Amino acid sequence: MTRRAALLALALALSTSTATAQTPAGLVTVRCASNAADDLTPVLYAQRAGLFARAGLNVELTRMNSGAAVSAGVLGGSLDIGKSSLLPIITAHARGLPLVLVAPGELWLTNAPISGLVVLKTSSITSGKDLNGKNVAVVALKDLTDTGTRAWVDQHGGDSTTLHMVELPSSSALAALTEGRVDAANISNPFFSNVVASGKVRVIGHPDDAIAKRFLITGWFATSDYVRKNRSVVERFAQVVRQAAAYTNKHHAETVEMIASFSGMDPAVIGSMTRATVADGIDPRDIQPLIDTAAKYKVIDRAFDARELIGLSGAKGS
Repeated sequence: MTRRAALLALALALSTSTATAQTPAGLVTVRCASNAADDLTPVLYAQRAGLFARAGLNVELTRMNSGAAVSAGVLGGSLDIGKSSLLPIITAHARGLPLVLVAPGELWLTNAPISGLVVLKTSSITSGKDLNGKNVAVVALKDLTDTGTRAWVDQHGGDSTTLHMVELPSSSALAALTEGRVDAANISNPFFSNVVASGKVRVIGHPDDAIAKRFLITGWFATSDYVRKNRSVVERFAQVVRQAAAYTNKHHAETVEMIASFSGMDPAVIGSMTRATVADGIDPRDIQPLIDTAAKYKVIDRAFDARELIGLSGAKGS
């Protein structure tokens, strides 16, 4: 879907008063939104291959710039299902907001890193201890890049309470490093691959490993009320996402063009980076490590059982 078409779809969604509407073809419309990340590939593929239509769904996908905007749309009712980083969904649940996971997103896998903590090649920093008192670039405070970095520093001989976290887009990390404004940066793809390929930095660690060697990074979510009123629709959506992910996880080369078209990213960059692996289901064991780490670093007041976050019954490992 082009950006213009996505915006038209959002305009249509905002003018619709019901949670789901019947299209002329008899399909149930599901208004969805996500940022332009690689883990969106299964949904783009499902649209192109007609998997949603065969499941009786007309998925209208809108591109948004942040998970916060997606969450606001879902909570406000202008969207039915959204995709976001998992930590904001955990935070929302801890604050009593009625958001629940309905379909899997991207996994962090230690043997297929899609992010890393980098320093200049000329830097003397090699460990967490060396970062004590240093300026470290993260995408946002109390997000995954911040929380993971703190956990990694503590696990590698440092003291995370001494860090000076600097909010900075990953696209600006290399410039900030070379200009001396930060000493290290935790960045994710596609920028991670680009920065490493520049030859100007070295990777000193993968902060997400400090949370777990495997855990869920992103997910599709809805309000508990929407799930209750539209359970069949949500179940079909989740089933199609899992079905599509089973294919796209094994056919990365074939999906470069579709994610490049939606995101505007350079196809060459997408083709050269480590691609997202989307989970084959929602497993509470893939969620609990992030909840526990968020509680440890005071992103949320206390930990809770990951099963509380799952909106559909029959979750793996439950």
